[in-house]
Amino acid sequence: MGKWIIAAALVVSASAANAQYVGTGSNPNSHGVSGYTRSNGTYVQPYTATNPNSTQRDNYGTSGNFNPNNGTYGTHRPRY
Repeated sequence: MGKWIIAAALVVSASAANAQYVGTGSNPNSHGVSGYTRSNGTYVQPYTATNPNSTQRDNYGTSGNFNPNNGTYGTHRPRY
């Protein structure tokens, strides 16, 4: 039984060490972005984005967060 407790503690501490790179849950406030053409001529399709705030940890694209609009999980590491 003691081996299981140690193994569980190691998993928890490893998860805690990586928590700084994982999302905290998607921001519930979002807005639509209209399609536009970039200066190089590439067209960007309309999309939904989370409202701006002081962190990137709750953005749809951040690792660990779910985007309900397209059914995908984020993969990006937050910069701040």
